[in-house]
Amino acid sequence: MNEVSAKASDIIVESSGGVLRVTINRPDKRNALSGEVLRSLAAAFASNGDDQSLRVAILRGAGEQCFAAGGDLRELASITTLEGAAEMARDAKASLEAIRQFPLPVVAALNGDAMGGGAELSVACDFRIAAAHARIGFVQGRLNISTAWGGGIDLMRLVGASRGLGLMCRGDMLLGGEALSLGLIDAVAREGQPLDDLIKDFIGPILKQSPQVLRAFKAVAIGVRAGMQRDRLNDLETRMFAQTWVHQDHWAAAEKITSKWRS
Repeated sequence: MNEVSAKASDIIVESSGGVLRVTINRPDKRNALSGEVLRSLAAAFASNGDDQSLRVAILRGAGEQCFAAGGDLRELASITTLEGAAEMARDAKASLEAIRQFPLPVVAALNGDAMGGGAELSVACDFRIAAAHARIGFVQGRLNISTAWGGGIDLMRLVGASRGLGLMCRGDMLLGGEALSLGLIDAVAREGQPLDDLIKDFIGPILKQSPQVLRAFKAVAIGVRAGMQRDRLNDLETRMFAQTWVHQDHWAAAEKITSKWRS
């Protein structure tokens, strides 16, 4: 296990069995996202992107109360100018972009509530799964502010502009089942099912894929998310396909199938 320091191990990073596990370790502060925590999250993902043994990343919060309660309000209270607010938003966007650009699937495992900036962090990931009691809500309007870290854009991409706008305007905290029906959550734990069991079930099929294939899938997903033009997406898909085709894993899988035909 290794750790990325953000004031007394506020971020814990572990890597084993093809899985990168990143935990926000501030349960006493509801896993609030200070500037240092956001920078450390970005560093954790950026520094592990080239690890060819990885297949998937899991991002979660410590404890059972909160995935992340949003920005650290005590820290943010010192930002009082237009320029300062814009700089904070740009810095946080850059941190979440490191998660969006991670070259393998990223799963946000909501151990508890994801609210405000925590909801924005969750939708920066590729998938969201939730404990039975966890909720998600874009509640920025309760503080008379809007989304700042790219989460509003991600939300509307996931559920559509009209539905996303409605969720932000109402500021609802959604339980997993409702969020699942909207396409905001991908899986919800059964009552009494440990989150770790749900994580294992969810990533099981992913772990069966070859790392280079997962990287190819994610590369196209990043392109689509960024609004890449179709011709460029076609070129990207072709390039990634060719790389996976000539890989020895493909030939081994093909031989396994064709050998059955010959027997």
